[in-house]
Amino acid sequence: MEQAHAYIELLAKLLEMAGVAIILIGVLVATILFFRAGAGTRDWRHSYEQYRANLGRGILLGLELLVGADIIGTITAPLSFESVGLLAIIVMIRTFLSFSLETEIEGCWPWQRAAMRAQGETDKSR
Repeated sequence: MEQAHAYIELLAKLLEMAGVAIILIGVLVATILFFRAGAGTRDWRHSYEQYRANLGRGILLGLELLVGADIIGTITAPLSFESVGLLAIIVMIRTFLSFSLETEIEGCWPWQRAAMRAQGETDKSR
């Protein structure tokens, strides 16, 4: 049983490292795309908007993995009200950040996305 906990803990650490790596790679790729698009089109305003969206996507994906790592890591830790409460606070903060980033990227509230997509399809067919 002890060995299973060690493997689960290692899995959580690997997932954390993957989350951090995705965020760092996302920043690097978004920055490269920003400079390439800005220099190519000279439309730095549009390039900046795309840059922010790409940064947000990288951070969002990394946060999803970090939340998963926190949940898996809690399985191996001795459960107490303090550890569960701390996990709940961390997950709430990261979920709020994910929600905020996704809203920023999409440009609308989650419950408005279907209407926005339907309107976009209507606009394209005209």
